[in-house]
Amino acid sequence: MKAYFTRHAQVFMRTLGDFARSPTPTVMTVMLIGLTLALPTGLYVGLLNLQRLSQGWRPHGSLSVYLKKGGADREAVATIRRVPGVATVRYVSPTRGLREFKTASGLRGMGLFGRHNPLPGVVIVAPARPGPHSVALLATRLRGLPDVTHVQSNLVWVERLDAALAVGRRLVTLLAATLGLALVLILANTTRATVASRGTEISVIRLVGGTNAFIRRPFLYIGALTGGLGALCALLVLEVGLIALAGPVAALNRAYGAHYRLAGLSLRQALALLVLGASLGWLGARIAVARALRQGEI
Repeated sequence: MKAYFTRHAQVFMRTLGDFARSPTPTVMTVMLIGLTLALPTGLYVGLLNLQRLSQGWRPHGSLSVYLKKGGADREAVATIRRVPGVATVRYVSPTRGLREFKTASGLRGMGLFGRHNPLPGVVIVAPARPGPHSVALLATRLRGLPDVTHVQSNLVWVERLDAALAVGRRLVTLLAATLGLALVLILANTTRATVASRGTEISVIRLVGGTNAFIRRPFLYIGALTGGLGALCALLVLEVGLIALAGPVAALNRAYGAHYRLAGLSLRQALALLVLGASLGWLGARIAVARALRQGEI
């Protein structure tokens, strides 16, 4: 067992020496892998931040019930209060609604509507159960009341946002799979060129009894290390991008009075990316060496 680990340590140190002897091709390959992995990873981090930001915006499933203009609002509120599934109600009179509208829009002193108030009475209903199914069922019940003209749920835009995020996650998955396949092919081609350049050395190893596993081992280390370094480069690119966006995000926070900070990958996600990069490199190298052995090139 000790000899087995010693051989692997020797191959690993030799691989590092090969990288040091040819730094330019190694750096170019690592940067290519890093930039390729940084694209889907950056999109994934963007989706994570958007999803985290939307969590603070998510409402609890309240309903805005618009009453008939000129109707008996007090009786309508009492009827709504008795509907099954209603927890609390808050009545907003037309006068108060117009005042809040003028305050929010900055048109308080302009006399926009004169003496005419076109706004109806509105009842803000909090459902007893804030789940999407319960809110939808309660909205159906409220629409059937005689004094109700329209019921608006604030969960509609949440459902749309969730659908958009689902599409984004699917696109990131497809992009990552496509680019991952491209990286495997790139690393396989690079490993095949390395195998061809060591044809004489491999022939000597075969003459002294070297097995296919012994011949294959250094190339697998080269592929895994190249992929792992490429993933590390992707993490550095992502961190630089987050630093570059910190200023604009801070300015946006000041404009809206928010306190949001961009979040990068967690330690577990970063380690997963490193493992993924090394695995793609190992797979590409294994495919290239297996093909060379099968076709008798080495």
